[in-house]
Amino acid sequence: MNKIDLSGRCAVVTGGAQGFGRAITERFVASGAKVMIWDFDDTLAQKTAKEIGAAVSAIKVDAADPASVDAATAATLKAFGKIDILVNNAGIAGVNKPVTDLSYDEWRQVMRINLDGPFICCKAVVPSMKKNNYGRIVNIASIAGKEGNPNASHYSASKAGVIALTKSLGKELAGTDIAVNAVTPAAAKTAIFDQMTQQHIDFMLSKIPRARFLKVEELASLVAWMASEECLYTTGAVFDISGGRATY
Repeated sequence: MNKIDLSGRCAVVTGGAQGFGRAITERFVASGAKVMIWDFDDTLAQKTAKEIGAAVSAIKVDAADPASVDAATAATLKAFGKIDILVNNAGIAGVNKPVTDLSYDEWRQVMRINLDGPFICCKAVVPSMKKNNYGRIVNIASIAGKEGNPNASHYSASKAGVIALTKSLGKELAGTDIAVNAVTPAAAKTAIFDQMTQQHIDFMLSKIPRARFLKVEELASLVAWMASEECLYTTGAVFDISGGRATY
């Protein structure tokens, strides 16, 4: 494992209790950072924090609810004194259905968590980063946001929105030492697979030239560098980690 220096940095990882979020949290701690997990599943989040160690704390947060996020931001700033790093990782896949069968409520549920959530979290955290003239924001998008997956219009559209949000905010903050970047992973075997049909899982695997799913540790490694001081000049960018699937 390459050493990435995050010593003295304080990070927030949404959806940090499991999957990508837990792997990112573990890598951040190994790199010297303190982490506050923001997760809706408080029981699992507290369990994860305890298992990883003293450098990790957890708060129950609905990342798509402004009041909940504002309260979590205040609590995190009180506990850490600052927020250097924000990883917008919380997300859901939603049901697999064609557009004609997808209900408006099913559409909104995915958009609320996957796209509204990162916007709300950025809106809450950026002011403290601007005050300190330092920050690293990493948004977890998806290859689906570049290419669109059939029977996943809500998920694909939400992740495309995350990419555009990243580019816009990156330009807004380009005059500061705050970098805003996104990563577009291929699928990994996490709990999100429980929301998908086997047919959809097989479709995703068939599109990956590496012929395997992403490992969560591989994503965490890339995110750790994106969250470091070394990632300074790059902002508003999209980093691919799709096993060769991405065409741009």
